Amino acid sequence: MNENMDICEKISYIKGLAEGLELDTTTKEGKILEAIIDLLSDVTAEICEIEDVCEEMGEQIDAVDEDLSLVEEIVYDEDDCDCDCDDDELYEIECPNCHDTIYLDEDMIEEGGIECPNCGENLEFDFDCECDCEDCKEEETEETADKE
Repeated sequence: MNENMDICEKISYIKGLAEGLELDTTTKEGKILEAIIDLLSDVTAEICEIEDVCEEMGEQIDAVDEDLSLVEEIVYDEDDCDCDCDDDELYEIECPNCHDTIYLDEDMIEEGGIECPNCGENLEFDFDCECDCEDCKEEETEETADKE
């Protein structure tokens, strides 16, 4: 028997071997061997069916995984950026006039002010970055030079 054969091929080989050797099914041993071969054939058929179902389920799971990845990309707006940047960092402020909560990104804060979307109050910002990154140091140097 070939080692590369799957279980379905092996039971077919054994059945063919028993038929080819003309297994005497009238003897006690022959009856037992025939029953064992039939049982192995039934078990093999069940295993092959389970393998087929598992393979089909694996394909369906892969398809669902791909769909889920697309949904995650849309929902979470993932961009395969490996850096630790927080481009979408939001800041929460409260309008002193209407007490409405407003969310701002860095670009909005850098503009120096906005109009409250709820009451129209003019809100001004003075944002000083507390990090030590090169971009912030360059901006501080430029601002200091502009004031002089």
